[in-house]
Amino acid sequence: MNKSKLAIGLLVVGTLTVVFGTVLVFVGPIIIDNQIVKNLVIDPKNEMSYTMWKDVPVPFFMTVYFFNVLNPTEVLAGEKPMVEQRGPYVYRKHIQKRNITFHPNHTVSYLEYRSYFFEPSMSVGNESDVVTIPNMLVLGAAVMMENLPFAVRLMISTTFKTFKEGPFLTMSVGKLMWGYDSKLVDFLNKWLPGMLPSTGKFGLFAEFNNSNTGLFTIHTGKDDIRLIHKVDSWNGLTKLTNWKTPQCNMINGTAGQMWPPFMTKESTLPFYSPDACRSLEMVYQREGIMEGIPLYRYVAPKTLFANGSDYAPNEGFCPCRQSGLLNVSSCRSNSPVFISHPHFYNADPVLLDYVQGLQPTEDQHGLFIDIHPETGVPLNVSIRLQLNLYMKKVSGITETGKISEVMMPMMWFEENGYIDGEILTTFHTNLVLLPMVMVYMQYCFIVLGLATILGVVLLYYRNMASVKDTVNSADALKQQTDKCIVNDTDQM
Repeated sequence: MNKSKLAIGLLVVGTLTVVFGTVLVFVGPIIIDNQIVKNLVIDPKNEMSYTMWKDVPVPFFMTVYFFNVLNPTEVLAGEKPMVEQRGPYVYRKHIQKRNITFHPNHTVSYLEYRSYFFEPSMSVGNESDVVTIPNMLVLGAAVMMENLPFAVRLMISTTFKTFKEGPFLTMSVGKLMWGYDSKLVDFLNKWLPGMLPSTGKFGLFAEFNNSNTGLFTIHTGKDDIRLIHKVDSWNGLTKLTNWKTPQCNMINGTAGQMWPPFMTKESTLPFYSPDACRSLEMVYQREGIMEGIPLYRYVAPKTLFANGSDYAPNEGFCPCRQSGLLNVSSCRSNSPVFISHPHFYNADPVLLDYVQGLQPTEDQHGLFIDIHPETGVPLNVSIRLQLNLYMKKVSGITETGKISEVMMPMMWFEENGYIDGEILTTFHTNLVLLPMVMVYMQYCFIVLGLATILGVVLLYYRNMASVKDTVNSADALKQQTDKCIVNDTDQM
């Protein structure tokens, strides 16, 4: 009787274990997804994710390469420019969000400040290295003024000479990056305020250091996780005014640091870049693994900087030149500045014919973002862009000499960051190990339950066989006994 109760008990336990494991198979992913949603919402109560969003406590660097012009005199005579790449010059980038304000409509506003610190140990050379690049103040202004009356152009040329501004600058990397004193800049800021993007020293990144990227208002995801990190407005704007079509003026996607969770291979990575003055979008390329964490790699499509002729939706970003160039003059004081991939990667091959010394490759010059698809958190990021100046001969401005029309690469930079250290360990534990343990547990419950049921069944049949053998033995003994009694009776 006790054995029967034990068997029934084990059978019930085994069945319940199988049912529990089966339920976990269906409920487990829902539990994990709910935990992801709960922990990703932008909320000070979510310590890890909020800290990552607010202070970006991961190594982030900006790596800069200059194109040193080897033949400036020959370029002025109309020959093809020859350049050599100098660098890398590496800067540690510190990012911090300030003036954080949460709103009742489940959005949050902030100003993100960035500052850069030179890293000599990671650089090849230092900020005192001297390079020669085109003088944007002269050659850029010449193109901007080419349609003015000839007399005005002569006056501009005289102004350049008065302030001893030539067509090329030979200067230290540090000054070119963060600014140098220029009497011409002081003159223009005094008499033509607003003509230049900055009012102090003039440098390629002078307006970047110790500055913010504008007032972003993004969704917290509290009401709808699908909206998390998506931009609601930038500097109070829900759309731009720089471009020619409503589509090109749209502010799409996130602020470029995190994306909504539960991504698929069909998902894209749209984001708004104040530095590029437009929204950009990256597309899925392949799967991968980083330190045991699964990821999707997203890259820039070839259409990203294609001109309107090759890709009609980009017509609104024109006036365009060759594909592979983005004209940002409309948000850079009308200066003839263009953005491209480094070394004109993925651009019209004709651009490589105009300049000697460029060798584009995907590994070194393509941009990518490795992202954890379940959470939308980037694991490894490398954004690479090149700054180019459109140059040509402009009559009346003698500083342009006989320069042939050329898209001149000046420098390119890479902003890269990756998760490592304690944050990577925590990320791996919470988002890889724990879900894996849950998956193993649910199947362990099912296997254990089935094993228990099988054990009970085997025990039952074994007991049944034992009982049958006992009965057969008893029957045989009875028959033997009856036979002996019969024999005794016959003898009597």
